[in-house]
Amino acid sequence: SREPWSQWLMGRQGLAPGPGYDPLAFAIKEAHSRGMELHAWFNPYRATMSANTVTSADHMTRKRPDLFFTYGGKKQFDPGIPEVREYIVQVILDVVKGYDVDGIHFDDYFYPYPIAGQRISDDVTFSKYANGFSNKNDWRRNNVDLLIKQLDDSIHHYKKYVKFGISPFGIWKNKAEDTLGSATHGLSNYTELYADSRKWVKEGWVDYINPQIYFSFTRRAAPFDTLVNWWSNNAYGRHLYIGQAAYLVNQKMEAAWRNPSQIPDQVRYLRANNRVQGSVYFSSKSFSTVGRAAADSLKQDLYRYQALPPQMPWLDEVIPNEPQSLTAEAMDDGVHLKWEKPLKASDGETASGYVVYRFEEGEKISVLDPKNILKISFEIIPFLLIQMPQK
Repeated sequence: SREPWSQWLMGRQGLAPGPGYDPLAFAIKEAHSRGMELHAWFNPYRATMSANTVTSADHMTRKRPDLFFTYGGKKQFDPGIPEVREYIVQVILDVVKGYDVDGIHFDDYFYPYPIAGQRISDDVTFSKYANGFSNKNDWRRNNVDLLIKQLDDSIHHYKKYVKFGISPFGIWKNKAEDTLGSATHGLSNYTELYADSRKWVKEGWVDYINPQIYFSFTRRAAPFDTLVNWWSNNAYGRHLYIGQAAYLVNQKMEAAWRNPSQIPDQVRYLRANNRVQGSVYFSSKSFSTVGRAAADSLKQDLYRYQALPPQMPWLDEVIPNEPQSLTAEAMDDGVHLKWEKPLKASDGETASGYVVYRFEEGEKISVLDPKNILKISFEIIPFLLIQMPQK
């Protein structure tokens, strides 16, 4: 591996867990058995969490300190160095090629969020790798663009079905700085983080965009609905998953977040827009702590049924063949379903998972209604034990 083991596993960076335990492989297996995709999450540039981070001897900040700058006490890869881009791409490809991940997901950190009184130390890099740019801000944005484009090409070269998505800060540009921007008044990806998130979607470099719209409907500077509408008009046919702030539920700083219906109402608003394909929450642990009431509401109402990931026809539009030799046998512990893997389709691929539906005798078959789903599994297994609930 190019990267040392995380300190969050064993308490010290570089210390491996017990033999045979691979936390990513374990997470993938458990997710797939539950009918869930697993997208590996990366902060591409951030190398340390604070000035006090203790790194192992094989950490890149110690082996190649020339590839980093320090900002806000944190070491960050310098995006303007070509070798940095290549290294990041290879780290991510190690995961793509070595694990059965369904996607690669970038967080919202590109060039660092601005800190008063601090400046990014990349003058030497700009001088050495200007690449024809005279404006440093445009050069920085191009550095990020180059990484996104290279990753899109590289990921899909090795595994065309692996999805590539990014969850940028919710504002691309404010209308005050560009008429194409949103009617908001806040920090923007384009200006402050040098991340042209709209361009990535427009160019088709990402399969989905997941803007972090961590605002309430009544947030003056950046209302939730204003940004949802803006992004739905700027998704260019790619999937749009809205980032929602579960961590803000019950926070005292804004009255709207003390209303347990804030998140469910946001979901209803999203579902009324057919250009929005779903939600992503930060973070799941919030639903078991501050957001428990909201979680209960979602489970009992809006998320009563299992869901399939929305299709991305630009990645694969060839429908797999049907499973072979399907049999069902009622046993004491439930119904045993057995089948043989489908024959390869015209693209040379077979099924990547299975969905089991249940219908009463004489009931009209509709695979579009999720209430009929009994089981989703992305494991390639020829057997399922189904416990039949009462309808």
